[in-house]
Parts: sequence; structure tokens; C-alpha cells
Amino acid sequence: MQLSKNSLQAINTHATIDIPGDAQFELPEKVLQFGTGVLLRGLPDFFIDKANKQGLFSGRIVVVKSTDSGGADAFAEQDGLYTQCIRGIEQGKVVDEYVINASISRVVSAKTDWQEILEFARNPSLRLVISNTTELGIVPGDDKVTDAPPATFPGKLLAVLYERFKALGATAASGLVIVPTELIVDNGRKLKAIVLENAQKNNLENDFIQWVENENHFCNSLVDRIVPGKLESADEKQTTALLGYQDDLKFMSEVFRLWAIESGSTKVKEVLSFAEADEGVVIAADIERFRELKLRLLNGTHTFSCGLALLAGFETVKEAMADEAFENYIAGLTKKEIAPVLEKKGISYDASCTFADQVIERFKNPYLDHKWISISFAYTSKMLMRNLPLIKAADSGMAEEPSAMALGFAAYLLLMKSRKNGDHYEREINGTVYRLNDDKAALLAALWEKNDEAQIVNAVLASKELWGEDWSSCTLFASQVRQWLSLLLKDGAIASLNKFATIAIK
Repeated sequence: MQLSKNSLQAINTHATIDIPGDAQFELPEKVLQFGTGVLLRGLPDFFIDKANKQGLFSGRIVVVKSTDSGGADAFAEQDGLYTQCIRGIEQGKVVDEYVINASISRVVSAKTDWQEILEFARNPSLRLVISNTTELGIVPGDDKVTDAPPATFPGKLLAVLYERFKALGATAASGLVIVPTELIVDNGRKLKAIVLENAQKNNLENDFIQWVENENHFCNSLVDRIVPGKLESADEKQTTALLGYQDDLKFMSEVFRLWAIESGSTKVKEVLSFAEADEGVVIAADIERFRELKLRLLNGTHTFSCGLALLAGFETVKEAMADEAFENYIAGLTKKEIAPVLEKKGISYDASCTFADQVIERFKNPYLDHKWISISFAYTSKMLMRNLPLIKAADSGMAEEPSAMALGFAAYLLLMKSRKNGDHYEREINGTVYRLNDDKAALLAALWEKNDEAQIVNAVLASKELWGEDWSSCTLFASQVRQWLSLLLKDGAIASLNKFATIAIK
């Protein structure tokens, strides 16, 4: 049995399945969404569907595909329905839930259905635009507003806004709330600037430009949810048997969810009424603290612990978190070293520790096979962006002695003691050869060739080619890195983790 509107009544409810009611299919179309990817369907669309089921939003989504896939379309065959498998750990409990999402009304192609999209732009019921076109989507272009369709996402959005302006006029009521979710800082502000620039290039009326500027709300936003996508073959078969129906759009996500939207406008809060359905949606005048929490405690922790996990022989994050000493390391790193730094920057210690506990649960998710070698991609640039500010702050006394940071950095150094093989650099660990995907691998390998164990730490910290500056003046940190590097070289990563547990976790 294929998932569709007509098959909902026949679905076996012995599994924990959240099934939509008939009334949801009659809700008006309020949202225009650029992108069909699993992040959008697993986060914004999840919130909208949940709110619809609670009677808090009462609107459906028209989704725009940027390309025409050709052939039979699964969205059309399934009436826009899809199953989200939500799996992980939340507040110490294992979660394994299934949601049939009915938020999508129809999926149209920008290539073949552009006039249909412009027709929807003229609909007074449209209130919200969402996008996820990757970081490369929010870029300037030379689109004409009359192109069918314009090539870039900002060009398409400009055409939608101009069509709406012509049909409904330059009023507050016709203005839209626009929330991009692309993973770039100030995504809303940057998108607005490009749209206004394109409007000028197209010599559009000043009344239109003023309307875009004053009556449309472009909101910066931050999204955080791991959505791996389609299930592995064996899992797919098992889940299909459990649910009792076939779903070609089924995917998995973790439990944790966050959509932080930056706005202090009452209109924005009114339009985004789905925020009331789930605490994972946060509308705030400033979302920088959410960015800092994610960047430092989630991404930064991944980076500090990556080399250590690989040297210890762990392939996946969940495998490492099953080791008590490694979990103790993560707890010490996040709560005793990173959280105090964030507190000095205005984020409460309790808020950081709450987020740290969520990070630990996310790392322990038994349903995710997150590989450390994948996390090590662009290792040096991640260390620079995510962790160098933390290291400097901790070294200057904003937190306890940075033992965990130093151990993580020492492991990074040792992992990057690599050898060249053809056009790439590789590292052998316990008989397994890993290819290093880091544009600084050659420089680090050269530094290791020129310096011994006693010299390598200062040589790396002083390298402006690596960091853009010399930060060997972080003497406390450098001293601790040398101690941990010596122990790693002598006794290995597991012994170092056990040593850390005895000195850092009280």
C-alpha cells in the first residue's frame, strides 16, 4: 500500500504514528517554500504540520523545486504526504516516533510551472516565504524580473515580490515574512540586500523598492537538526514492514530541533503562529546566543574531540560516547571549559549546560552513524573558526585551565602527522589508513618533518600560514598541549582519556 490521502484510513496504528486528519487537507495555502530537501521537510515543515494538527497555524505549503526531475513525482503520487522517522535520545529516554506530515499542498517546478508560482504570488493568503537553497543560493546575479524563471533564488524571490506588488499594491497587508534557512550568518539581511540590488538593476519603481524595504520582513534565522535523509536499506525494509505502507519520501531525523528566527516585529510573530506549537521554534530580537551555543558547544566540541576519537580507534560518534572516559571528556570540555567562556560573553552558565546536556544526548544517539573521519573534513579551518576564540579566552583566565581543549588540540596535531600518497595526505591508525581532507595537511606534515615533539607545538601555534596570526603567546595552553602530546605519543589516546578523567572530572 502506497502512502496517500486515500490510504490514511487503512494505516495500522500499532506503531506510534502521528496521522493527519481530513481537515488538514482543506487548509489554505499560506507558505511558499523554495526547496524540497529533507532539512526543510524535517524542521520548518515539521513545525508547521505540528501546529496545523493543533489548530495553531492553519496553513499549507506550496513547494518550489529548482529543477525539473522529470518522470513520475513522488510528491504528486503521495498527495504531498511523507513520513518523518524521529529517533534519538531526549531527557534520557530513547525516542522512536513516526509522523505523517501533511503540510505540503503541492510541489511545483520553477522550470515548468513558473506562471503557476507567479499566480500564487498574487494570492492574498500567502504570508510566508521559506528557503533552503544552500549557501550558494543567496548570491547576486544578473536575472531579469521578466525571466521565466530567473536563474538565481534572489531573482526568483524578486519576481514573486514584484508580481505581488503589481497585484495587491504597496500595503502592509501585502507584505510577506521571508525566512531563509541557508547556513550563512545574517542570511535574511544578505538576502534582502541582494533583492534590493536586483530591483535597482531591473529599474523597478521606487514605490516597489520602498515596499520591499519597509513592508516585507526579511528575518535572519538559524536551523539546527541532524536530518541524515533516507533510511539504510535494511532499516527501510524493517520500517516499511512496521508501518504497513510504502513511502518513497520517508526519511529520518534526530529528536533535537531548533529554528531560531530573529525579529522583534509583532507582525512576524503573528504570521509565525506555528511557533506556539513547539519550543524548538524561538523568535527573538537577537539570535546571536543561539549561534554561539551551536558553534561553540556543538560544532566546536566535534572539532576538539575528533582527532582524539580517531586516535582512540572510534569510527563513529555513538561508538565513542559508549566509552565512559570519552563521555567524561565531552562533559568536562563542554561544562567546565566552554560554558564558563560563554558565560563571560553574556550567555548564562545554566543555559550553556542545558545545551551541553542536549549535545551529549545527540552524540549518544544510537540511530546515527556519524563518522569521525567525515567530521575531520577541513579540520584546520574548523579549529580556527570554531575553537581559536575559545582557546584564547580560556588561556587568558576566562575559564579553568583548558585541559580538555589542550588534549583535543594535541590530538589534532598528532592526527595531522601524516604522509603524502600521490595527490593527498593520509594517516594510519591501528592498521587503518585514513585520507585527510584538509587544505593545510601539507603544511602541517612539513612542520612535523622540521620539528621534534618538544618544538612542534610552538611551531604550529606560531604559524601565520595556518591561523593568520601567531598565537604562541597562549603560554598556559601551549604548555598543556605539550604535556598531552607527550602522553599521546607515549601511551596513546585511551590512556590519555583515562588520565583526563582522573584529573578533570571531580
